[in-house]
Amino acid sequence: MFRQTKTVFQKLRYLRLNGQQHTWRAKSTSARERALHYQAGQKIHGFTVKEVVAVPDLFLTAVKLTHDKTGAQYLHAARDDSNNLFSVQFRTTPMDSTGVPHILEHTVLCGSEKYPCRDPFFKMLNRSLSTFMNAFTASDYTMYPFSTQNGKDFQNLLSVYLDAVFFPCLREQDFWQEGWRLEHENPTDSKTPLVFKGVVFNEMKGAFSDNERLYAQHLQNKLLPDHTYSVVSGGEPLAILDLSWEQLKQFHATHYHPSNARFFTYGDLPLEQHLKQIEEEALSKFDRTEPNTQVPPQPHWSTPVISTFHPGSSLSSFFLLSSITDTFESFTLSLLSSLMISGPNSPFYKALIEPKIGTDFSSVVGYDGSTKEASFSIGLQGMAEDDIERVKQIISQTIDDIIENGFEEERIEALLHKIEIQMKHQSTSFGLALASYIASCWNHDGDPVELLQINDSVTKFRQALKENPRFLQDKVQHYFKENTHRLTLSMSPDEAYRDNQAKAEEEKLQTKIQTLSDSNRKEIYEKGLELLASQSKTQDASCLPALKVSDIEPTIPVTPVQLGSAGGVPVQYCEQPTNGMVYFRAMCSLNTLPEELRLYVPLFCSVITKMGCGSLDYRQQAQQKELRTGGMSVSTQVTSDSTQMDMYEQGVVLFSSCLERNLPHMFQLWSDTFNRSAGSQHFLTSVYTKQTLCLPSSPHFDDEERLRVLVMMSAQELANGISYSGHMYAMTRAGRMLSPAGDLHETFGGLEQVKFMKRIAEMPDLSQVLRTLPRIKKHIFNPEHMRWECAINATPQKMSDAAGKLDDFMRDIAANRRERKSIRPNIVEVRPLDPLAVPGSGPSRKLISEPKFQPCQMKTFFPMPFPVNFVSECIRTVPFAHQDYASLCVLARMMTAKFLHGEIREKGGAYGGGARMGAGGLFSFYSYRDPNSVQTLSAFRKGVDWAKSGTFTQQDIDEAKLSIFSAVDSPVAPSDKGMGRFFSGITDEMKQGHRERLFAVSHNNLVDVAGRYLGIGQRTSGFAVLGPENETLKKDPSWIVK
Repeated sequence: MFRQTKTVFQKLRYLRLNGQQHTWRAKSTSARERALHYQAGQKIHGFTVKEVVAVPDLFLTAVKLTHDKTGAQYLHAARDDSNNLFSVQFRTTPMDSTGVPHILEHTVLCGSEKYPCRDPFFKMLNRSLSTFMNAFTASDYTMYPFSTQNGKDFQNLLSVYLDAVFFPCLREQDFWQEGWRLEHENPTDSKTPLVFKGVVFNEMKGAFSDNERLYAQHLQNKLLPDHTYSVVSGGEPLAILDLSWEQLKQFHATHYHPSNARFFTYGDLPLEQHLKQIEEEALSKFDRTEPNTQVPPQPHWSTPVISTFHPGSSLSSFFLLSSITDTFESFTLSLLSSLMISGPNSPFYKALIEPKIGTDFSSVVGYDGSTKEASFSIGLQGMAEDDIERVKQIISQTIDDIIENGFEEERIEALLHKIEIQMKHQSTSFGLALASYIASCWNHDGDPVELLQINDSVTKFRQALKENPRFLQDKVQHYFKENTHRLTLSMSPDEAYRDNQAKAEEEKLQTKIQTLSDSNRKEIYEKGLELLASQSKTQDASCLPALKVSDIEPTIPVTPVQLGSAGGVPVQYCEQPTNGMVYFRAMCSLNTLPEELRLYVPLFCSVITKMGCGSLDYRQQAQQKELRTGGMSVSTQVTSDSTQMDMYEQGVVLFSSCLERNLPHMFQLWSDTFNRSAGSQHFLTSVYTKQTLCLPSSPHFDDEERLRVLVMMSAQELANGISYSGHMYAMTRAGRMLSPAGDLHETFGGLEQVKFMKRIAEMPDLSQVLRTLPRIKKHIFNPEHMRWECAINATPQKMSDAAGKLDDFMRDIAANRRERKSIRPNIVEVRPLDPLAVPGSGPSRKLISEPKFQPCQMKTFFPMPFPVNFVSECIRTVPFAHQDYASLCVLARMMTAKFLHGEIREKGGAYGGGARMGAGGLFSFYSYRDPNSVQTLSAFRKGVDWAKSGTFTQQDIDEAKLSIFSAVDSPVAPSDKGMGRFFSGITDEMKQGHRERLFAVSHNNLVDVAGRYLGIGQRTSGFAVLGPENETLKKDPSWIVK
């Protein structure tokens, strides 16, 4: 998997946001206390302890070690977290764009000395209870991480990972499959044309079809032209075709050595156990070498450089900064970047975004600490070529203005408050986040422990500001005004760009074909048959370690919640160890909303907390949100009923979090958003200024200029997201006509919404939109419609205070309550909030029932400017509570692992593909960055035939169950406990029933559901393909071409 590393400040945010949910457990002797007993100089299983440091801000103890024999570096973060993580990373510094580190990342996972079966990595996904397994190729390192809550599973996965990276088979067939090969279009027919195939080849064709990705890559290559950053580590598609198998093996020999490795472990498992296994299974078999993988400093230019390339319409100024190994300087520059570009109060937002010169900041913006020397980028996308000189002048003038005026103290405090929240919030993949956070700095021999001591950097930063009030302005003067290593890159539109790329690939293909002798052609044909035979052969995976179904806990832990009320609205209270944070949610029904307003709801959600409210204009509102909360958001919510396919709940969800001390301020911000309808005035003593104010309507829907800025940015973001999430858009579209909830999902978050926002962004006059948004507010922000519900997650000590503040808030907005009749006569109140209550005796969830809904088949093709496809087929089946739902879940996992992976990825060359069972009762097939379309649709059908034939074993079923339970039992953060019940009404008892049905799924059950729900003549299905021009689909009258 190729990825671009995020900036330091974004990585810090990643500590808070990334990943799945988390289990926290207290122990009499904590893991971090035990780790404090280690001492510098202590010898443990071939390692020497170098440093032991308590990091109380992150609730961990860091132990830094070095391997005596090889010099391998090791960092252990001991923390009372059961979601233990391992990662090993190698500094990988290619000097060409053949993608050798990326293809190697794929190929080492295809079999090793101890585990020679094909693709042990993917097989272990179904033989473990891992909460995360993957591998990443960055610009200058390759990382292999996994996490699990099971100690035995950790040892199993560690054994597989160690053998994979240090002792891989690196078979030529694996190189052909994962990298590239020349093969007949149909490998069994030598008369079909020769074409290029390969998983990474197709992955990078997909990546390079995205203008944002192209722009980011070009910026890095041009700014850092003298070493490894001048090439594409993931692989430039045409350059990939120049890589040989021998070069791949040589790169492994020189880069994948313990002397070039950095090991990281995290969690509550004993460090000694990890060190012993790593020493015995890998490091003891190596001697120290001197890997020549260092990245030299980039020589600085004496004059700035200007460059242009195609396609697109963007311009950026890119500045080379300091080494990322200087922890405090990197911290300062990351904060400085946020002050310069983040939010409507930042100088560059005011100067570049609000004049509406472009649609949004350029795709690469702000501080980037992913290379040895950091960089900063500022620019615009979606702009006219005529404005290029104007944008250059604005960037230069804004830098001068910052040097002269500096930043408001309140903005700096808001940013430091954000860091405080990020350190207090408890995420579930904290170990993975830490591994990512330290990776780049440690890769270049920076101190990872120093990087973790975030509060030390905050203290030093405050002191620097105190000693020199112009501290930040001096940094801007030095790094931006006086910096001659500056690149100005413009990307100009080129309608022929895609065609030229396709033409270049065809020319390269013909050049290779012309050099082939008859014996070469025969060899290609025979090797194609050999690879196909290997891919089709049932693999013996018995060499791989595996957990058993009996290793899975039979019951789930209960999450206690209390039901109460506030201002007449039902509330769910969940006491959790939230570390001084309070989390608030509210569900507001859409049941009274007229049909013609539905398409506008996502836009409404996007802008409602960004237009200004009460006495605050939008800039002041943004400032207060950053100073007083961990964020405020509104989003659409569509929840399918757990018992009936044609029943669902629709609404919008309010979410915010704050430190306990800021509870009144958080609810005041929500109160200002709820209250004061358009055309009314309201007098209030402001909690912000303590002055009595006459307030305008709230939110400030009369500000057309602000709305236009938000619309343009939202439309651009949606359009940019298709190339990354095309499979999700395809699945959403394919499911549109299969259930009422599926139709609403497409309206709110599918291609229909992308098209609608594009149309809004192109409207010269937004007055009609400005009149529409207050209408939505009247229907949504009315306590009469807030079914259930609010939900509060907080510590037991703070819950009473939180409940009191929520009660005040609800009573404050109750004055706006108005009775509105449902525009849907088919609303039924049949789901009591308390499952133990007698129906009708208390508050209930308001669901919409559409018994007359008629599902129908629809096939839709969306031509897109991509060289690869995103393909989906969805089938209507059964809801969550149905007895067959569990069997369909297991079937989807088994089909993915045992059939579809081989057909779609290994044989077809797609980056990914499989099947999944959705909570709404839709069984979905999908592929991602796929060179095929019709062939993939055929593979979906063959997968059903395979399932119906019953040619799978009990071992296959057990592995599918393990895979299912790794997701079902993924840890849940304190902030998210009880949310399944809150949003969908699925209680712990219902989850336990589903769990027991999963355990009970048998061979006969799987064959039965495959035939009854997925077989031809038994199913109602929808299809969608997003991809390049496709004459086959266009000529087929059953397909609708959009």
